[in-house]
Amino acid sequence: MATRKELKNAVGARYREAAGQKRTNILDEFVAVTGYHRKHAIRVLGSTDESERPKQRRHRLYDEAVRQALIMLWEAADRLCGKRLKALLPMLIEAMERHGHLALDPIVRSKLLQVSAATMDRMLSEAKAQSGTGRRRRSGVGAAIRRSIPVRTFADWRNPPPGFFEVDMVEHCGSMKTGGDFVHTLVLTDIATGWTECIAMPVRNQSLVIEAFAIAAEELAFPMLGVDTDNDSAFMNQTVFDYCKDNRLEQTRSRAYRKNDQAWVEQKNGAIVRRLVGYGRLSGLTATQELTQLYSASRLYINFFQPSFKLKAKRRDGARVSKTYHPPATPCERLLASPDINDAVKTKLRRQFDALDPVALLRDIRSAQQRLTELSSGGAQVHAPQDRTGDLSTFLASLASAWKEGEVRPTHRQKPAADRWWRTRSDPFEHAWPVIEGWLAKEPTVTAKELMTRLAEMVPDAYAGTAQLRTLQRRIKAWRAEKAKDLILGRIRSTSRQPATADNESPRP
Repeated sequence: MATRKELKNAVGARYREAAGQKRTNILDEFVAVTGYHRKHAIRVLGSTDESERPKQRRHRLYDEAVRQALIMLWEAADRLCGKRLKALLPMLIEAMERHGHLALDPIVRSKLLQVSAATMDRMLSEAKAQSGTGRRRRSGVGAAIRRSIPVRTFADWRNPPPGFFEVDMVEHCGSMKTGGDFVHTLVLTDIATGWTECIAMPVRNQSLVIEAFAIAAEELAFPMLGVDTDNDSAFMNQTVFDYCKDNRLEQTRSRAYRKNDQAWVEQKNGAIVRRLVGYGRLSGLTATQELTQLYSASRLYINFFQPSFKLKAKRRDGARVSKTYHPPATPCERLLASPDINDAVKTKLRRQFDALDPVALLRDIRSAQQRLTELSSGGAQVHAPQDRTGDLSTFLASLASAWKEGEVRPTHRQKPAADRWWRTRSDPFEHAWPVIEGWLAKEPTVTAKELMTRLAEMVPDAYAGTAQLRTLQRRIKAWRAEKAKDLILGRIRSTSRQPATADNESPRP
């Protein structure tokens, strides 16, 4: 800015003294150097130095008394904005004067009633800034970069060629988010084919984001053409902006708080990341390495052997929405059918597909999931069937009966629940149980229904109905099972303690 002022002062004197074509040449050079608009350059060069101009003092229409009265009324109105305060001010002044809370000078009162809403906001700006109620604007480099990146909504894609990715991050912080650094997954989903790449990151960092972009671009069989992210600060920064510019990636962003603008990658967050990893808490480099091993196998299994639907058309009839989908196809099949992919890439994909074993990939996925489960559970045991992921033939044989063992994904198995020892309701037979136990000791074959009838005759107020019959039946069944156990164990103990007879007594040395 100082250089421009010096240039303006140096060129301005020559410009004002010149005439004709010479003056035009000076103006052209000044516009080329400064980048000013031509009309603005004419005004700048034609004016004298600002320091030589006499300073004009602005006449203030509203003095300090008006400002102080406005601040008090603003507080009485619960800190409304200028437009709402302008509408409320006549009623508020009248009500406060009527109740004796305000006694304004007539001149101040008339000025308060004629002040505009915009002027109110300017007069209250200092008070709002100190009270913390001022409007917070995003500032800094991130805000400038955010404004320079164009917005792309869900309706703006219009069937792009393969290579345009929606990007999002998934945090593995467990079911309840707490403070700390957790492992993140950077998810990239191709709009045209559904090809998905997942990169594990130990922390959320902009430098790791561009490293993940580089890893994904290296593993992809087709070139990356653009990335579409949300407004996260991990994406809206100078590092990612420069990387996209240097690698000729078209960078766009979604609208704030509009997750539907990234519907493709948001769907993969649940269908791929959460389905593979679950909702466990992962942190540290060890968990990042295990998650990387999981994604190295799952990326091939998902992109080559997992068909997905793709929306073909959507029609709305009132509140009813009818959707038509293309036949299910894998991302690899969509790449092979795309006219935008050259023959060399298609040949490479076919060779890679021929070399892949889906059963071996699934076994590697299950093994990596088991290791992640052990890390996320912190050593706690989970309900898991017998581990058969080591040998490929054993794993293949177990697929026929895996459904009998319940959940096969180790990351989604339930932890063992604590044994329930407490009661949620009061025991209806707490006081009558000694009597019932005496009846059972005398008559072991008596039924619970007969005992319930006796209780109803003894205490009709408590046991008149048959609502507690099922509870009594369970209590008696448990009592008989305990007595049978004591009887069997008692016989075993008595047999083991019985002294040896003469026939079986061993000779003493």
